[in-house]
Amino acid sequence: MKRWAGLAAGILALLGLAVLAYLWATGLFASMEAYRSPLHSNPPAPGEALGQPATRRVVFVLVDALRTDTAQNAAVMPVLDQLRRQGASATGHSRPPSYSEPGYSVLLTGAWPELSDGPAVNLEYEDIPTFTQDNLFSAAHRAGLKTAVSAYYWFEKLIPQDAVDHSFYTPGEDHAADRAVVDAALPWLADPDIQLVLIHIDQVDYAGHHEGGPLATGWKEAASRADALLGEIAAQLDLSQDTLLVTSDHGQIDAGGHGGDDPVTLTEPFVLVGAGVKPGAYPDIQMVDIAPTLAALLGANLPASAQGRALQEMLDLPADTYAALPRATRLQQSALLQAYSKAMGVPAPQLNGADVAAYQSALEEIRDARVARERLPRAVLAAIISLFPAVVLVLKRRSGSAWFLGGAILFQLLFHFRYAVLDGRVYSLSSITGETDFILYVAITGAAALAICWAVVMIPSGMLRRGPRAAVQSVLALALACAYLLSLPILYHFALNGALVAWNLPVMGPAYMALLSLVAIISVSAAGLLLAGISALLGALVKPKANPAVSE
Repeated sequence: MKRWAGLAAGILALLGLAVLAYLWATGLFASMEAYRSPLHSNPPAPGEALGQPATRRVVFVLVDALRTDTAQNAAVMPVLDQLRRQGASATGHSRPPSYSEPGYSVLLTGAWPELSDGPAVNLEYEDIPTFTQDNLFSAAHRAGLKTAVSAYYWFEKLIPQDAVDHSFYTPGEDHAADRAVVDAALPWLADPDIQLVLIHIDQVDYAGHHEGGPLATGWKEAASRADALLGEIAAQLDLSQDTLLVTSDHGQIDAGGHGGDDPVTLTEPFVLVGAGVKPGAYPDIQMVDIAPTLAALLGANLPASAQGRALQEMLDLPADTYAALPRATRLQQSALLQAYSKAMGVPAPQLNGADVAAYQSALEEIRDARVARERLPRAVLAAIISLFPAVVLVLKRRSGSAWFLGGAILFQLLFHFRYAVLDGRVYSLSSITGETDFILYVAITGAAALAICWAVVMIPSGMLRRGPRAAVQSVLALALACAYLLSLPILYHFALNGALVAWNLPVMGPAYMALLSLVAIISVSAAGLLLAGISALLGALVKPKANPAVSE
């Protein structure tokens, strides 16, 4: 019985790893989907309206997934180019995750995804949670302004409908749907009683996902169609009285995805033109600056959870609004800091008269203090777990270990050669265009890489000639060695981010590597058990060596 105990332990180890990896991977997905802001139950209260509007109306055109390089291509988007020349322009920067729904939430609240209380990833319509944070539309409604939204259907859940006076939500997701969105919005632009209009154009994002990505012809064609729609919108406005904003929620990688921390997904065009705007090319801005800036133009209150600032250098505001803005900003930032401090259970410093950057630095210090406190015990545990197999290997001094370790290294090389070199995938959430496709890709790649390693290790080493039991032992050892190397990014993620998403969003790069490795472990475990069966059969058929070298 003792002779077979090692086999049973190896089989159980692979089965256990597969189950653990499955539970961890699905739990990680689920915790991202369930994430809510620490401010969810204690949002800061909105302040008072700033004063008189600097414009008759603000028209906010959101061109989904519009990359900065496309937006700056005058041949593709001549209308946007002309608006840029007339108004204020800059490059906007966002933070991961670079999915649409987190981006919309940032644009509406002025708070980063961790605090906005919007979804952290794209959710199905029925799963989108109810907002608890103050936002641009609730601020405008509170100031007595009329609002309107023409957009894709998910915006119905992303904007409090009691703050929307007119709305149209299309169920479609192609350029015909964009046509319907703009047609619904055009009459509102002739109504002087509507002061805030959001128009969402999605076909660029659609082309990126379904028509080959930003390098394909379909992308430029979609951008040109979006530009033509923008021209129709601009033609209905009197920019001596009205203000037009054109921006995006994220970019896309060349392959057509987004969601990760890739630089191209985290930069967006920003063009603000019309009444209350000082034309010019300005330094880079943050996405969280947009909501406070539009609130200042409208004379509404700064959204209570906003982490950005009103871009005063771009604005020509009424005197009373200019006078009210410094105090309103200080009060809003102070209330946000106090609310966050209470949620974290960490005392907030006193910052009398400080600017937005100082308040946000204090907020980050509170966050970092709690993160550091939680990371230390996780890092110790991760180090112990990562070192344990190496210590056991040294103590056991198992014959053939060099073959198994070499095979595990070869597995890594083969897996990532296909992933990064042959298929040109990026190591970020932007590579996941669909959960099923991602799982199948990783599973097939992992199984194929392990099969090649099995052939490289088992045949030259002569392990198939040492009998069925020794052959199975060798395959199990090879699969476990591969799983061990795959576990290292998982343990790093655990030390850095924790097992699941809790009160803070994870560092996205390590989180993605952990997810990739978890799915690969499932594949390696399943393929390893299958190859063990094949090896047992071959080991029974192949003539054994006279003097087996592998210890049983």
